Amino acid sequence: MPHSVSRDYPAEGEPLNALFVFAHGAGAGHDHPFMAGYAAALATRGVDVVTFNFPYVDAGRRMPDRAPMLEACVRAVVAESLVTPRLAGHALFIGGKSMGGRIASHLAAQGIEGLRGVIALGYPLHPPGKPEQLRVGHFPQIATPMLIVQGERDAFANPSEVELHASDVPGGVTIHAVAGGDHSLGVKGVKPEQMRGEIASVIVDRMRGIMLRGAGLTRPAPPAMHDARPQTGPGLL
Repeated sequence: MPHSVSRDYPAEGEPLNALFVFAHGAGAGHDHPFMAGYAAALATRGVDVVTFNFPYVDAGRRMPDRAPMLEACVRAVVAESLVTPRLAGHALFIGGKSMGGRIASHLAAQGIEGLRGVIALGYPLHPPGKPEQLRVGHFPQIATPMLIVQGERDAFANPSEVELHASDVPGGVTIHAVAGGDHSLGVKGVKPEQMRGEIASVIVDRMRGIMLRGAGLTRPAPPAMHDARPQTGPGLL
């Protein structure tokens, strides 16, 4: 099996009956605070989350594996997770941070049975400083909805750049723009746990909307772009 499933974050409170297979970015594995923090924040909001390491991380290498190996790894985690009795019948979402979200979008383009949506936290539209090297060739093959959470200061693409290519995705793209956010969605002067709480709530709300639509129910469609201004005060995690 080309992965090591690191941790299962069971849903807490009122379960959404959704499974999120959450892939890490190129620079750190599943145990990075970003990954653990978002997985926990989603679990507390009713989502079952599975995180894992790509093979190169377990092997102690810094250079990521080639895309086919990364894709096979995610497929293996999905297959293993879906046969877990507790997760049987859950709506399937895949995604990740940066590279992890990009690989998830590759799989959505290739096709995964039962996939309901893709969640990308900081989509690496192009390498920093090289806007001509776009990573969107597979977008026209993505038939499932995508949620892309993008920081305004992201060197890999700001939300406006991502929006230029959103119409290429037949499944539709919702962009949640994080004002002042960097590639890790960090905002100066705002505590990480506060941003995680706000963004986790956005993710869960989008998952719920997709699931309601799939069940034949209706709710207002989200705008193509949402500007997330950092807030303070009681009640905001």
